Amino acid sequence: MGNVTTQRPPSFAGIFDSIVDNVSTVLRGKRSVIELALVGLLADGHLLIEDVPGVGKTSLAKALATSVDCSWQRIQFTPDLLPSDVVGASIWSRERERFDFQPGPIFANIVLADEINRASPKTQSALLEAMEERQVTSDGTTRMLPRPFFVIATQNPVEHEGTYQLPESQLDRFIMRVDIGYPDRRSEVEILDRDSVSEARLEPVTDAEQILRMIEATEKVRMVDSVRGYIVDLAHASRRHPGLELGLSPRASVQLARAVRALAATRGRDYVTPDDVKELAVPVLAHRVMIRHEAVTRGFGAADIIGEILGSIAAPSGR
Repeated sequence: MGNVTTQRPPSFAGIFDSIVDNVSTVLRGKRSVIELALVGLLADGHLLIEDVPGVGKTSLAKALATSVDCSWQRIQFTPDLLPSDVVGASIWSRERERFDFQPGPIFANIVLADEINRASPKTQSALLEAMEERQVTSDGTTRMLPRPFFVIATQNPVEHEGTYQLPESQLDRFIMRVDIGYPDRRSEVEILDRDSVSEARLEPVTDAEQILRMIEATEKVRMVDSVRGYIVDLAHASRRHPGLELGLSPRASVQLARAVRALAATRGRDYVTPDDVKELAVPVLAHRVMIRHEAVTRGFGAADIIGEILGSIAAPSGR
């Protein structure tokens, strides 16, 4: 008998790297941002991308959606967008002589909410139940959303004309907020290449079922009591920080724990380390705090204060 070669199924970290490599062909020089976006998906959360126009926010979202063989929809948020344009509405059917529910674009595995802060607060709030409960209630009927369900929202800085401030209750629904930033010179030269890859030419490298299995796997990553205590100590320290009007909520601690479990799994580990917490503290926590006016006038930002809190709490040793 000849030798039979058994091909081993791809590992968690291997699939993660394949998706990151795929998206990197579109968003040049931003691998760390792509990794954070994918960690948000695997942590079963939602992602907010904030930056100036033209740096690739929409390209990142579309390339990530294309890399996973699943349903996806794009919602372009505008000042005249209505809540029913997001979640759907009941429409009278003459043939059936009844109202039939027509699902909105929120009924997809990956939803790109483009320029979310250009819509009115009322329309922004239409996403709240969907993001938190994975369901939509219309005319007294609750309808479940497909799994996985991942909202990637992009927004321009609030000082730009025609934008609305996202309320704290909605910001808290995003497991992470990241910015992309301008590309370096080499990456920008590659972007100008007329033969560079567009997201329209990408092929999926995994599917929704595999993503669900990976999400379930992250929930089994171990976190010892000392690391749990470290996360809680960071939250408590934020509530006492003199530069903050509003510290971190218990939801922030829960979401940080979910995110670091996903990060550990992408590194091929089944346990969380304090360094995982430090690495994700700013993208997971900075958008959840409210800075005092005095701190803002002294030039402090949310990321600076989270960094101060990290420096004030001793990290546990080992795992």
